[in-house]
Amino acid sequence: MLNVSKSFAEEMIAHAREEDPKECCGVLAGSKGEFLKLFRMTNVDASPYRFSWDPKELFQVWKEMEDNDWEHRAVYHSHTHSAAYPSDTDIRLAGWPEAHYIIVSLEDKENPMMRAFRIVDGDVSEEDIALV
Repeated sequence: MLNVSKSFAEEMIAHAREEDPKECCGVLAGSKGEFLKLFRMTNVDASPYRFSWDPKELFQVWKEMEDNDWEHRAVYHSHTHSAAYPSDTDIRLAGWPEAHYIIVSLEDKENPMMRAFRIVDGDVSEEDIALV
């Protein structure tokens, strides 16, 4: 079970809506199973079909995570016109096997769907999300 605060869930959905029709992306970080900070990131691809981190932003996020000993991590991004399930590209580019992957789907703009996954060596498994 992946615990996500309601405020972070609302922030991820707001980020997805603000960036639509481009995919948004970001990171949640914390420790001991609790997310403490949400980092909105720039999608340098500026694409409705994929995202890539801004390397300078990612370096700063990684540095802050290390400085705070935050080992609990989730990557989030949006799917603007498809379901909240990892695409082939998402699976291929999943680079943090210890991370959770959260996808916010805007396929139904009025009712965004958020789902979480683990992606390890190309294997995808869904995780339940609890809003706390």
